[in-house]
Amino acid sequence: MIVIIRHLFYRNYVGLSLWPFIILKEDHLKDDIYLLNHERIHLRQQIELLVIPFYFFYILEWVIRCCYYFDGYKAYQNLSFEREAFRHEKDLDYLQKRRAFSFLRYM
Repeated sequence: MIVIIRHLFYRNYVGLSLWPFIILKEDHLKDDIYLLNHERIHLRQQIELLVIPFYFFYILEWVIRCCYYFDGYKAYQNLSFEREAFRHEKDLDYLQKRRAFSFLRYM
């Protein structure tokens, strides 16, 4: 389910997956097939980790990477969950062929 919440996002962030929703910054982003694919990859990751643990590991990995890079945005870009989603967002068939826990390859 796609929801639009304009005031939720900071800077150049435009989408967010919070099971079972994809939350977008602007209505026109519903037409961005690559953004939606990126967010659907996150929904699959959330299902694999039973949702709540996904958020725990996401935040934990972000904190660790912030300590490593001293830059919150660079830490975000290098999260295993984000690296998988960015790498495959343009492959619209990726979710059909993706193996479970594929984000582990990006740690």
